[in-house]
Amino acid sequence: MNHYPVLLDLDGRRALVVGGGPVAARRIRGLLDAAADVEVVAPSVCEDIWDAAERGELTLHLREFDASDLDGVWLVHTATGERSTDNAVAAAADSRNLWCVRADDAAASSAWTPAVARLGDVVVAVNAGADPRRAVALRNAIATQLETGELPLRRHRMTGGRGHVALVGGGPGDPGLITTRGRILLAEADVVVVDRLAPQALLEHLGPDVEVIDAGKAPHAHTLTQDQINALIVERAKAGQRVVRLKGGDPFVLGRGSEELAACRAAAVDVTVVPGVTSALAVPAAAGIPVTARGITSRFTVVSGHDGPLDFASIAALDGTLLFLMGVSRLPEIAAELQSHGRPSGEPVAVIEKGTTADQRVTLATLGTIAARAADRGVQSPAVIVVGEVAALADT
Repeated sequence: MNHYPVLLDLDGRRALVVGGGPVAARRIRGLLDAAADVEVVAPSVCEDIWDAAERGELTLHLREFDASDLDGVWLVHTATGERSTDNAVAAAADSRNLWCVRADDAAASSAWTPAVARLGDVVVAVNAGADPRRAVALRNAIATQLETGELPLRRHRMTGGRGHVALVGGGPGDPGLITTRGRILLAEADVVVVDRLAPQALLEHLGPDVEVIDAGKAPHAHTLTQDQINALIVERAKAGQRVVRLKGGDPFVLGRGSEELAACRAAAVDVTVVPGVTSALAVPAAAGIPVTARGITSRFTVVSGHDGPLDFASIAALDGTLLFLMGVSRLPEIAAELQSHGRPSGEPVAVIEKGTTADQRVTLATLGTIAARAADRGVQSPAVIVVGEVAALADT
């Protein structure tokens, strides 16, 4: 095949479709997506074409084709289902040096429409000669890889202008639990500012020229302060870079995503928030613990065990499941205070370390025994503490 592939700018330019059936309707949709000025010539048309004409999306001529229909046209599609008519359209187009796409006979066409996969400004066109189903199968496979961020999407030529910040929730630890939107933005990123609890395995898929900045926070050990992180992502975006702030769990669940969002807005930097699967729900689920269960409880409360003094009297009085994030270092205090404020010592407790990962471990006990049990097993963060009857359902 000695065909020359090319993309056409049809915005505002006339495109003629001869034929009114479902095949013609599919061709029309692609032309309308390209903002072409579409005219359709056919004695009768299917419902999709009629509705598009009623909406004013195209101009419809309910009659047979005439060579004068080609006046002022840039591109022709013929899909009448009648070979003699398609031959006449193709011949008339050829005599006027117009490209004509034939739906009935690819070998007789002077132009072809490939199967197309799109993602943002990325367009991948697939042509498989006279085998359109093969082209569609390839297109679908490529589209899936584009939509899951498995193909290299990062720009290599800077086009100027302001950059962008994406606050991406990476999920609870398993790299497969990031959203497809988050994965795509990672594949496009110039800079990734990553937290300690973000899925580190995702960084292995980045190109060697993507800058990775560790902004991890551990107890009493902060690589960057929050103010420094805010300044960093704003500075890089203003330099025209695509910045991904990759965080564990969800950026708005006991994280500081809201502060980073406010910093970007204050600096007039474009910013997107991509929700993540929060560890508060996903980690118990990975251990077989539903945070709500019919006949047991219909509510749950998420508590930060890391930030300052806790109002244990109010927390202990809450009905339902209690979920403590970042609370391993305070586990003995949490257990003792909940009991002193009325929670029964026999209430089930589960501590799930490194949830959703291959190193996940579950420690099951009660409020009265969990502190000693956790110390005996050497429980460490990151972990989610589950207090409530549902904890007894843990898969240990």
